[in-house]
Amino acid sequence: MLGIDAAWTAGQPSGVALAVCEGARWRLRAVAPSYDHFLNRAAGVACDAPPRGSSPDAAALLAAAEALAGGRVDLVAIDMPLARTPIVARRASDNAITRAFGGRYCGTHSPSAARPGPISDGLRAGFQDAGYPLRTANAQAGGLIEVYPHPALVVLAQAPRRLPYKVSKTRTYWPDESLAARRVLLAAEWARIVGLLATRIDGVEDALPPLPDDASGVARKAHEDMIDAIVCAWVGITALGGQAEAYGDAESAIWVPHEDGTAARFAG
Repeated sequence: MLGIDAAWTAGQPSGVALAVCEGARWRLRAVAPSYDHFLNRAAGVACDAPPRGSSPDAAALLAAAEALAGGRVDLVAIDMPLARTPIVARRASDNAITRAFGGRYCGTHSPSAARPGPISDGLRAGFQDAGYPLRTANAQAGGLIEVYPHPALVVLAQAPRRLPYKVSKTRTYWPDESLAARRVLLAAEWARIVGLLATRIDGVEDALPPLPDDASGVARKAHEDMIDAIVCAWVGITALGGQAEAYGDAESAIWVPHEDGTAARFAG
């Protein structure tokens, strides 16, 4: 299972997570804060440089994942607007998620022809060419699916609203707290999310230990991106197991795990 927290521009890094099924359990095999870090890990090359943005290469990512997993990837789950037709505005999937989860503050951002535009088109086409077609129904057949961490996390946490875990929004979450206090609160939220993910995927806590108090802003953003990538992989696991729902239509669909764990109902 390959999960990708894909940036909408090539200038920003994208988190990547790989989970493998070991008997009755899934285990995190690798997680990285950028495409380059993931590719280097598969090649056995140390990468101490800060995460940087780059254009995604579907074939290279799949080859790296297969090298690390020791087998073929069944499903790729990406946090990125994807569609079978050009994306120029909000899609049926965006509206469906907002109807279902807007009351829990998990509405989607509005995509456009410019953002993510060519990056989305390139990702979808690249995975299609590699044998991973976009699935808007029946993710159990394998391929490529679109996911969205915010509603997935409220399902995982059984939370009434969107979880406060984004580095750039701590002042919005806790406007009356000092920077130091906001960092403590954010670290606690990250620890909570990592703990929840660890109930679904083994090895998550070892891969994402708490950051030191003096961690840089770059390190904090990388931590967030890796959490999102693991969430993407978890949603893919539920979709592959028939325990997620596709919100949208035949052109685009966003997959979210079922809160009751029942088999999927396909919307597209």
